Amino acid sequence: MSCDYYETLEINRHATDAEIKKAYRRLALKFHPSRNVEAGSSERFLQLGEAYDVLSDPRKKATYDKFGEVGLRDGIPLELASGGAWSSRYIYHGNPEKTFRQFFGDNNPFADFYTTESHLEFDFLHTGVEKTQDSPIERDLNLSLDDLFHGCIKKIKISRRVMNEDGQTSSIKDKILTIDVKPGWREGTKIIFPREGDQGPNSIPADIVFIVREKIHHLFKRQHNDLIYKARISLEMQALTGCSVDVQTLDGRLLTIPVNDIVHPSYKKVLSGEGMPLPKDPSQRGDLIIAFDISFPEKLCPENKRLIKKALCSRS
Repeated sequence: MSCDYYETLEINRHATDAEIKKAYRRLALKFHPSRNVEAGSSERFLQLGEAYDVLSDPRKKATYDKFGEVGLRDGIPLELASGGAWSSRYIYHGNPEKTFRQFFGDNNPFADFYTTESHLEFDFLHTGVEKTQDSPIERDLNLSLDDLFHGCIKKIKISRRVMNEDGQTSSIKDKILTIDVKPGWREGTKIIFPREGDQGPNSIPADIVFIVREKIHHLFKRQHNDLIYKARISLEMQALTGCSVDVQTLDGRLLTIPVNDIVHPSYKKVLSGEGMPLPKDPSQRGDLIIAFDISFPEKLCPENKRLIKKALCSRS
């Protein structure tokens, strides 16, 4: 094969090692026969393999830069092989798939392409090692009741091991994961980021799973889509004679709720549509349930006892 290796990879002669790898990755994915069936793609894929095989090796590259393709093919005298040049004769092995596998390792190189093909197994990548996916990594996502009522955006930084371009070594890199919290999400809701765990040459990265955990609220307790508010009232001045209860809602309104009935320990006041947004339809909401904590007096003087007996007897 007679060609300009730099031209084949569409780079200039001053390209860095990283630029050479980036160019090969882009073009090899573009012209791989499994994805490109146009005439000439296989020949181009073969040219790319040879060009990368030479330019990614410092000794072969040094020889090619100084003596050209002839120096590679015929070899050069040892006394001229300064700077680590390739003094032996070079012949490309002619297997671009081998070059491709050495570059990408066992990772599916087409996973970056969001097509249905990204979920297929590619026979040309199999090296006899069956890849298995690591177990999911679960993390709690602690959210306030206000977050779950209104919805919010949470950004979480993770550190994970990623494979380098050579397909053999790895490094630690940070990544920001964005979670769009929807109004009405419940405790236990799972948000899954597929394959965002550590990468390895012979394994499929684990899924990262965030599980919603609801923080305790100082006013409300959540029960499915309903909110429970506990009002503390006195027996003699409110529970028996009627009262009104003020409730500051999660969306900033002040509700004044009249209670005209006699309040007993199991009594509840229900306000429809004042609870949590429904997860499947946030325009609809659950109920606000007012429960009562009745404060009984510690003692009564004889005169008060007499008056209470008189009042209760007159009612009956």
